[in-house]
Amino acid sequence: MIDEAKELAREGMEKALERLRRELARVRTGRANPAMLDDVKVEAYGASMPLKQVGTVTVADARLLVVKPFDRNTIPAIEKAIGAAGLGLNPQNDGVVVRVPVPALTAERRKELVKQVHELGEEAKIAVRKARRDANELLKAAAKDKEISEDDLERGKDAVQKLTDRYVGSVDDAVRARETEILDG
Repeated sequence: MIDEAKELAREGMEKALERLRRELARVRTGRANPAMLDDVKVEAYGASMPLKQVGTVTVADARLLVVKPFDRNTIPAIEKAIGAAGLGLNPQNDGVVVRVPVPALTAERRKELVKQVHELGEEAKIAVRKARRDANELLKAAAKDKEISEDDLERGKDAVQKLTDRYVGSVDDAVRARETEILDG
C-alpha cells in the first residue's frame, strides 16, 4: 500500500514538473527559441491549425527564428498569425520563408517575465502538494480500514514527504534556471 501511495504521488508530481518545463519553454527570453511559437494558430485550409502543422520553425541565430512553410500559399497567414499572437514579434516574409526577429528585452519586460516564471513555479508547487495530499489520503484510508498499521502510515507519509521535498526542489531549480536565462539573455 505504501508503494502504491508513493507511485501515485510520484506520477502526479512528475506530471506537474513536466507541465512546468513546457510552460517555462514558452516564456520568452532574449534568445530565439522555437517553443515561443508553439501556441500560434494559423488560419489555413479553412481551419485553425498549430504553426507546427503548416511549417517548420528553426533558429537562424540567437535573435532570429525562421518559419519555412510546407506550402508557400500559407506565408501570409503565418505572418498574420505570428503578428497577432501577442508575443511582441514582427514577422517579415521574403516569399519563401517568414523571418521572425526577436527583439532584445527591456529591463521592465524582463521583470514581468521573471514574475510570470515565479507564478508558474508556484502553480507547479501547488500541483506537487496536491499529489502529496492525494497519496496521504490513500494511506489514511488504508490505515482506517486496517490494511496498514499506524507505523506503516507514518513511514508512508514520511516517504511521500521526502518525494515532495525532492520535487519542490526540482521546481525551484527549473524556475531559478529560467530566471537566470531571462535576466542574462
